[in-house]
Amino acid sequence: MFPLASPGGFAAFRYRDFTAFYIGRTFNALAVQMVDVAIGWLVYSLTGSAFALGLVGLCIFLPNFLLALPAGQVADMFPRKKIMALCTFLSTSAAVALFIAAATETVSVPFLYVLIVVFGVARAFSGAAGGAIIPSLVPNDTLSNAIALSSSAYQTATIAGPAIGGLLYAFGPDVVFGVTALCFGVSFVSYFVMTPRPITNRPDKLTYEYMTAGLRFIFSKPIILGAITLDLFAVLLGGATALLPIYAADIFLVDPFGLGLLRSSPAVGAFIMSILLAHYPLQRQAGLRLFQVVALFGLATIGFGLSTNFYVALGFLFVLGASDMVSVFIRSTLIQIETPDEMRGRVSAVNMLFIGGSNELGEFESGTLAALVGPVPAVVAGGVGTILVAIACARFFPQLYKRDALG
Repeated sequence: MFPLASPGGFAAFRYRDFTAFYIGRTFNALAVQMVDVAIGWLVYSLTGSAFALGLVGLCIFLPNFLLALPAGQVADMFPRKKIMALCTFLSTSAAVALFIAAATETVSVPFLYVLIVVFGVARAFSGAAGGAIIPSLVPNDTLSNAIALSSSAYQTATIAGPAIGGLLYAFGPDVVFGVTALCFGVSFVSYFVMTPRPITNRPDKLTYEYMTAGLRFIFSKPIILGAITLDLFAVLLGGATALLPIYAADIFLVDPFGLGLLRSSPAVGAFIMSILLAHYPLQRQAGLRLFQVVALFGLATIGFGLSTNFYVALGFLFVLGASDMVSVFIRSTLIQIETPDEMRGRVSAVNMLFIGGSNELGEFESGTLAALVGPVPAVVAGGVGTILVAIACARFFPQLYKRDALG
């Protein structure tokens, strides 16, 4: 049994395993952000191609798309902490390979794409397990607080990661990849020391019905389906972050550290918002707030796309991140509350396919569109599309729009 804890503030940190999970998630996200900004800059410096940047997102999306159902199945059948530890070990190995290639000056674009796929495989399985494990780490009355703090861990790393990665890149890509490997190593140790938790209602054998149960569950819940659909298309259309290397190098004329600041700005907004949500969680009109923040996300994307001043762009990216954090919080809480524990791995995997995968697919879409019409029209069109999606989803998912309390 869990001891009683206040559901606000930093209550979730009273539980040892959640603290270990938080540390592991922070360092894992820090490593991911550093390696992403370094690979993005490296690919663009080697190719000078917006389409090549888009392929980076595609290489991460494909494992999510192809492995979503198996990853969710694995997360509901095997200890989730072991899955997370093994995936982090795989990411550590890939980071070490990047370090060796960069140190020996044998890096090639195809080699980078292959390792990006490896990172994508690790993210697919660890994401499904990590998304499902949180409710088992804290009592129900602390779940919203744990979700907000878990999001703050990711956003903390997303603030520091790109800036640190951009700064370290000045000393060479091998330095960035070496530090990335160390961060993945810390994450591995944090996940490894967590207490194993048994899987309940584990099937005797695998069936097609078991594997697809998460997908069927989501489609049977209009509120969850609406929240996922809304975020899916918003993220798919609003993939401005994929074009940040182009904005940094060609529009704002800044160095890799400037690119790191651009990558960090949305996370600063998201981090501040996650702390506010941890202390002052949403109580009423959750559905309305969800549609409002998605529309605001679209407006901020348009503002960034039209920016010619570096500091103004940072401001729009800050708003973009803050609005996205509210959307993530509402969607994540709804899914965790309404999904039984024995299905959380499969539902989490499908959620990652729709949302996490669409993030990378959105980067591919933005890169491809930018190659055709230019970066500014591509970003602005994405922002306009996001607003239109919010309006359309409000009509097609009235249950979500009218949802009041999260619980």
